[in-house]
Amino acid sequence: MSVSLQDSGRVGLGQAVEVSEGVYAYVQPDGSWWINNTGFLVGSRGVVSVDASSTEARTRAYLETIAAVSDQPVRTLINTHHHGDHTFGNYLFSSATIVGQERSRAAIQAWGLPRSAPYWTDVEWGDVELAPPFLTFDESVTVYVDELRCEVKHLGLPAHTDNDAVVWLPERKVLFSGDLLFNGVTPFVVQGSVGGMLETLAAVERLGAEVVVPGHGPVCGPDVIGDVTSYLRFVQDVAARGVAAGVSPLEAALDTDLGEFADLLDRERIVGNLHRAYAEERGAPWGAPLDAAATLEDMVTYNGGMPLTCHA
Repeated sequence: MSVSLQDSGRVGLGQAVEVSEGVYAYVQPDGSWWINNTGFLVGSRGVVSVDASSTEARTRAYLETIAAVSDQPVRTLINTHHHGDHTFGNYLFSSATIVGQERSRAAIQAWGLPRSAPYWTDVEWGDVELAPPFLTFDESVTVYVDELRCEVKHLGLPAHTDNDAVVWLPERKVLFSGDLLFNGVTPFVVQGSVGGMLETLAAVERLGAEVVVPGHGPVCGPDVIGDVTSYLRFVQDVAARGVAAGVSPLEAALDTDLGEFADLLDRERIVGNLHRAYAEERGAPWGAPLDAAATLEDMVTYNGGMPLTCHA
């Protein structure tokens, strides 16, 4: 079953695709900056949503899609991590219990309300209100949709962030990965860890998923794990050479041929990822804070001095 609002004249239009009985991925093209995927599971007494969207309009379009599939309320909203493309729309789920990894609550509060300038092109965010999770967990929590078991897991290491969670449906072999996985879009680990992401992806692979709903990009199979792993190892190799040569992350990025990764969306993320990989190459702990402003400024420089393009 496929439900689309693409002809409704609304902004932020996505499509709900049934990936298993009663389990839907809501995919928002093209998956670039601030344009995420969500998903929902339909039960006889309510709906569970995996993530919200970045803007008021996008989240309202998503809620309309859920309503076209089920007349049941969204009773539970699971956040896969704190980033605003997955959480700024939380406040529109007025009847839902919002669930997230323990550190995601403080991280949402620390980030604050959405802002575009000076790093991204202008976005019409809407009247966003912060609504962080109010039911939190450390390692895992189990949610049931009727009798379908949904395992919500933090895999123990900084990866995309320090509060990533996957939603794993072991009976269906379906994985909602959040931003541990990107399909056709450049991975991003500035607030996490390259090494931690690689170890986390090895654990994700052991789950044995057959269908993967990535945080960004089309629904796919488990081969995406190898694709992201290859990119991260490429970043580590560039960082090792750059540190040895005494050049900055920006200089290394400007001098690097992205090769097989050149066609990934948001290619400027190579700079931010190198900032993280440089820190780890020099011995910084996984997930140690970086200078976010300096990192984003270097990404803008790599982008020709123009703000990063966002179509949210």
